Amino acid sequence: MTSRRARGVGLVLASLLALAGFRGARAEPLRVSDALLEPVATDAIPGFPGPDPATALAHFRALCDAPGKPQLPSGPGLSVDLAEACEAARRTAPEGAASFFTERFEAFRILRPQASDATTRRKGFLTGYFEPELEGALEASADFSTPVLARPDDLVSLEPGETRPGLPEGLRAARAAGEGFEPYPDRAAIEDGALGARARPLLYLRDLVDLFVLQVQGSGRVRLRDGSSLRVLYDGRNGRPYTSVGKLIVTEGHLPLDGLTLARWTGWLRANPETGRRLMRRNASYIFFRTEPVADAALGPPGAAGVPLVPGRSLAVDAGLWRYGLPFWLEGTLPGAGGGEPGRLVIAADTGSAIVGPARGDLYVGTGAAAGAAAGDLRDAVGFVVLIPRRAPAP
Repeated sequence: MTSRRARGVGLVLASLLALAGFRGARAEPLRVSDALLEPVATDAIPGFPGPDPATALAHFRALCDAPGKPQLPSGPGLSVDLAEACEAARRTAPEGAASFFTERFEAFRILRPQASDATTRRKGFLTGYFEPELEGALEASADFSTPVLARPDDLVSLEPGETRPGLPEGLRAARAAGEGFEPYPDRAAIEDGALGARARPLLYLRDLVDLFVLQVQGSGRVRLRDGSSLRVLYDGRNGRPYTSVGKLIVTEGHLPLDGLTLARWTGWLRANPETGRRLMRRNASYIFFRTEPVADAALGPPGAAGVPLVPGRSLAVDAGLWRYGLPFWLEGTLPGAGGGEPGRLVIAADTGSAIVGPARGDLYVGTGAAAGAAAGDLRDAVGFVVLIPRRAPAP
């Protein structure tokens, strides 16, 4: 995604809420960006809260304990309300997870009023992402020649709502230029050497396609020649807009949209290196990384909230609209993430530059090739229900 996982989506507070706050009496209709929030009773949601709410509770509790995670200054799920829900979560045993989510939260179905019919109004768009496993080396060679770059020391990342003089609207990073700032170089310029001595390789991958996959997903595991593994984690981006290379491949007529999997479009890029490089360079976004040991092979990399991602439970959301830690119920079967369920209780734990809008999510599926195939298959219209912490009774 992201794209994955490009941190710091722009803050969209102007149209976020026309309310004095979610903590007081709830006015109708509630709005988040261009969507309406329709109250719904949890017992009217088919399947809620799912067969294993304890896993969602554990993930929610971990997000509560994350130190210094970035949050919106206002909007659905105010900090004080989430803090109260966190205190209740710490006192809740796993067998009480279902009651926790039904009693401590109010459910709101996210509706798109601009849609043409009632069914479409209730549908958002869900994709999947994963942690790739790649081969690499700490030293450059004929087999491993593509560098994975560390964050440059002149990169200035902008938080949601933050701006810098001299920057075009929408850019999320910059570098100092005299007394002001200027846009950071795009992908093509960086590949052509625009960073100079500031280009510091952490390790090397086999080719540009492996690097592109790593940058799209935002993190990955790299197996080294001695059999050990490193986790390669997102550490900033150049702030340029993300463009889907898969969409470009389809638009130019190289591959059909039907059946366009990760394996298929990466295979096409390798089989057509000249055209493939041209298309990849049209994605101006460029991701920088850091490395650390793999502490727990069962968990994914840390998301934007600073907590390890949980396969099938961590959702990337538009961080300019939603707070990390908010639970969501995904209405509909999820064929790419263990189908057969009527829905899934997930927790907002990550974000991405391609995840824009209130009814848009990216579900973390897991690590490796099988997870990559599942993530590639997950492109579904599903319903989104957000759970807002209830206001605690006044003392």
